[in-house]
Amino acid sequence: MNTHSGASALRRRDEILKVIRETTVHSQEELQQRLRDRGFLVAQPTLSRDLRDLGLAKTPRGYVAPEPGGSFATSDPLDRAHREERMERALRAFAVSVATAGSLVVVKTPSASAHTLCRTMDEAELSESVGTIAGDDTIFVATPDADAAARLARRLAAVLEGPRGRRVRT
Repeated sequence: MNTHSGASALRRRDEILKVIRETTVHSQEELQQRLRDRGFLVAQPTLSRDLRDLGLAKTPRGYVAPEPGGSFATSDPLDRAHREERMERALRAFAVSVATAGSLVVVKTPSASAHTLCRTMDEAELSESVGTIAGDDTIFVATPDADAAARLARRLAAVLEGPRGRRVRT
């Protein structure tokens, strides 16, 4: 059974998206049960917050999720700010180091965490990013050139240089 800390809330939210995309879910209670069946215990207030933060919409046919990397309101500046804030929380939770390699930014994470962080980076629509690739513990962010990579690495480093003092090479 999974017990979830703040950092693994992103894993729970990934699972919520999987459930919503794989099956029809008509109520929070039904979703709560399906998550429980998959080993995720979640309180109703937390589930409500997750649904709101994920941007899920309730329709007469059940909950629906935006397309991967999208949102129902991507042009809304408040939504964009929310996605950037979510990415910053994920960076603080999962990133171990940030480095540049030519026009790439390389972000190291603990094992099995790269995909979760990478998804939040994609959703944040980073202006310097051309595309991303996530492995098990490494994310490659392609940028147009070395200058853009350096700018993005500095931006990500600024998030990591908080009280937890992560290793950053730019």
